[in-house]
Amino acid sequence: MGAEVVVVGIGADGYDGLAPAAREAIAAADVLMGSTRQLGLVPAGTAERRAWPSPLSEALPGLLAEYRGRRVCVLASGDPTFHGIGTTLVRLLGASAVRVIPHPSSVSLACARLGWAQEQVQVVSLVGRPTSLVHPHVQPGSRFLVLSWGARTPGEVADLLVARGYGASEFIVLEQLGGPAERVTRTTAAEWTGEVDPLNVIAVRCADGPVLSTAPGLPDAAYESDGQLTKREVRAVTLSRLAPVPGQLLWDIGGGAGSIGIEWSRHHPTCRAIAIERDEERVRRLERNVAALGANVTVVHGAAPEVLESFKPQTQESPGLPGWADEPDAIFIGGGATAEGMVEACWAALRPGGRLVMNGVTLETEVLIARWYQELGGDLVRMDVQRASAVGGMTGWRPAMPVTIWSVTK
Repeated sequence: MGAEVVVVGIGADGYDGLAPAAREAIAAADVLMGSTRQLGLVPAGTAERRAWPSPLSEALPGLLAEYRGRRVCVLASGDPTFHGIGTTLVRLLGASAVRVIPHPSSVSLACARLGWAQEQVQVVSLVGRPTSLVHPHVQPGSRFLVLSWGARTPGEVADLLVARGYGASEFIVLEQLGGPAERVTRTTAAEWTGEVDPLNVIAVRCADGPVLSTAPGLPDAAYESDGQLTKREVRAVTLSRLAPVPGQLLWDIGGGAGSIGIEWSRHHPTCRAIAIERDEERVRRLERNVAALGANVTVVHGAAPEVLESFKPQTQESPGLPGWADEPDAIFIGGGATAEGMVEACWAALRPGGRLVMNGVTLETEVLIARWYQELGGDLVRMDVQRASAVGGMTGWRPAMPVTIWSVTK
C-alpha cells in the first residue's frame, strides 16, 4: 500500500479499554476502517471513516488499493490475528506492511471467566462458516469454545448437540465479554432457549454420547452412499498412506461418497481437502456427507484431469476459493484412474515431498498401477478383507473384493 497498515484490536469495553499505543494509532490515521459497530466505539476525529462492505473478502483488495499511500488504521475485534482480519491483511500485504496492536481475545476472556486452561480448549470459528464444523469436536468429555456469527449461532449449535445425542452437555453463552453489558448464561444444550447479543461466545463441555472418532475408519454407516464408498478397513489403510498433517491440502479425485477427503479433514481442524466428482447426483450426496460430518472439504463438480486445469492460485485481485491457492500435499485417485493423462496430471501437480495414493479393484486399474509402480516406485499392498456373516444358522466369512493400494512420495 505504500504505508504501514495498523490493525487495532478493540473489545466490548470500547475506546476506554484501549492501551495508549492503540489510541495513538487511531489518532494518527488518515483513514479508519472497521465494521459499523467497531467504528461506533471510537470517538469522532479527523480520519475518514470507511465501514466494511459486504462481502468483505472480495472487496478488501480493491479497498486497500484505493487508499494506497495513506495512513490506514483497521479496527478489529479482540486479537486481530486470532481468527481475525489481521491474518488476512498480512496474507495480502506481507508481514512487514502490517503492524498489529492486539487486545485480549474473546477466547482469553471466556477462559478467564470459566477458569478453563486456554491451551487445553479447542476453538471453532463459525464466523462466515457452517455450523456443521462443530461436529468433529463433539466427543464424550471434550471442552470447546465456539466463536459465534451473530445471535442465532447459540441456538444452531444447541440443536446440533441435541441431534448428535449430546443434549445433556453443559452449554454456556458469554455475551459482550469485557464490556459493561457482559452476561454469562449457564444451561444445557437441550434446555437452551435464550435470546442473546450478537457479540457472544459459546462454551461447551460435552456429556457422554455416541462416539464418532476423528481417527481414520469411520463406520460405513456414517456415510450416505450408493455403494461408491471406500470401505472402512481399506479407508483406514489408505489414509495411513496419505498421512494427513495439520495445515495440509488433499485432492480427492473421484470423490464418490467423499469418505477419504472427509476423514482427511477431520484429522485436524486445519486440514483441507478438495473432492472432485463428475456425477451430479454424487456431488449432492457428497455435499450432504460433508455437512453431516463437519468436514473442511470443498466439493468440485467436474471430470479430472481436465477440471484440474481450472484450479487457480489466490491473489490479491482474485481471492479464489478456500484451499485452491496451494499445490496439494497429497492426492488420492479413487475413481477415474484409467482416464487418459490422470496419473501424469496428478504427479505434475503434487508438491515435492507429497504423497500420491491410488486404489484399484479392477484388472484394468491394476495393470495401470503395476506400470506406474515400475516407473515411479513406491509401496504396493493388496488387501483382502473378510467379514463375518450368517451362513444358515451359523457364521462364516464372506470376502470383499481385493483392493490394490499403490502409494508413492514425490
